[in-house]
Amino acid sequence: MTELSNKKQVSINYIEFQVNDIGRSKDFYQSLGWTFTDFGAEYCEFDSGSIKGGFAQSNDVHSSGGTLVILYSNHLEGSLQRVKDAGAFISQDIFNFPGGRRFHFKDLDGYELAIWSE
Repeated sequence: MTELSNKKQVSINYIEFQVNDIGRSKDFYQSLGWTFTDFGAEYCEFDSGSIKGGFAQSNDVHSSGGTLVILYSNHLEGSLQRVKDAGAFISQDIFNFPGGRRFHFKDLDGYELAIWSE
């Protein structure tokens, strides 16, 4: 058996969302300060400033259940207002939890995400 210190760490490197409309998703997440690189009409890479990922065009989006992606913000109330203004559904308003405060929202494809702050 190899010692743990000799093993390479596996970490999340990239997140990919299947979306109905890449342009609409870009408009929504641009309100959070994300930037984009297009790779044709059916794929777009995003950069949130701390992790990269992609939007893949799909006519078969399944957004319910699964993993909760949690974003970080230095200004929680401002982020809440930005996602509201961009058309998100707020599924859970700001609440306290051990370590900070956060809220949950559903983006335009129905994916539930959260934003937290200390």
